[in-house]
Amino acid sequence: MTLRTKLAFRYSVLIGVCLLLLGGLAYHEFVTEPWQRRLYKIPEPPETWFTEYAEVFFYGMIPLVLTAGWWFMRKTLAPIDDLARQVECVHADNLHQPLPRSGNGDEVDQLTDAFNALATRLDQSFQQIRQFTLHASHELKTPLTVMEMQLQAMLRDAQSLSPEQRDWLECQFDEVQRLGKIVDALTLLTRADTGLVPLERKPVRLSELMRESLEDAQTLAEPGAIRVTLAECADPVVGGDRDRIRQLLLNLVDNAVKYNRPGGSLTMALRHVGDAAEIEVTNTGEGIPPELLARVFDRFVRGDEARNRAIEGCGLGLTIGKWIVQAHGGTIRISSTPGLLTTATVRLPLAPPAGAESFLSVRCGLPV
Repeated sequence: MTLRTKLAFRYSVLIGVCLLLLGGLAYHEFVTEPWQRRLYKIPEPPETWFTEYAEVFFYGMIPLVLTAGWWFMRKTLAPIDDLARQVECVHADNLHQPLPRSGNGDEVDQLTDAFNALATRLDQSFQQIRQFTLHASHELKTPLTVMEMQLQAMLRDAQSLSPEQRDWLECQFDEVQRLGKIVDALTLLTRADTGLVPLERKPVRLSELMRESLEDAQTLAEPGAIRVTLAECADPVVGGDRDRIRQLLLNLVDNAVKYNRPGGSLTMALRHVGDAAEIEVTNTGEGIPPELLARVFDRFVRGDEARNRAIEGCGLGLTIGKWIVQAHGGTIRISSTPGLLTTATVRLPLAPPAGAESFLSVRCGLPV
């Protein structure tokens, strides 16, 4: 219950009590007393009616005063409601935009000024974190590349090494590659946060990308005997960056394979939904726990299953995918039924008619 609601309720109770008392007073003055005077033949005192009307009028002003107070209370608290709505719209990307102040110097204006100062400090902290992450990623990239090249050279000339030594080198090489992927992902996200990642805006036929992703999924799913199906494949055209959308699809099918069960299934679909193109990637598997579902797009978030099964990855794939979708003006959501199915649904706005090609709806059920 909000503060305004609480105050309004209390004022309403006071007004109701005052009206009851006023009603009782009026009944006593104009009904009970005249009846008793007539019953006992008591003469009317001089100026009785004037006095009684004045008394009733005086008490009648009480609920009017309370009603006026209730109206002034709502008008006084209205700026707090406005401030609360404005604060709800604040996020990490618009901290540099101050909230408008009334300039009258009251408590709400002072609170707005204090919040703007807090937002400025937070924005500076976020900028420092992004700059640190960007510089650290850049500095880490060079030594990791050198280590990867050295390990590659050692593996090429490993005839004199024992099997244990070669296994050790291969393990180190895999870990260096994994660290390199993490550094690349952090660099991309940091540059995206600061608006340094350019995106092309060209017509992209999603059906072509879906078929390419189908081939990727087949390759990734082969070791686990996972059945891959492209159940529906329309031919919408969206405006955007082909490489980034390709990266988005690769991340989705990669997750759908990694978190699938052996011998499970992976189903892909592309369809028209109103003025948008909808992509669905569904996989069987353990699913995502409800408490984790709301955080799947956060950075470095991975479930217990991923850690227990030593699934490769660093928890940045869906974060990058969400950025790609939002950069194209679309939406992405994950739904999951633990133990049954997990579905990733992406919607991207269609390209404007002037830049779009004709649409063809094609059914291409291609089970593997």
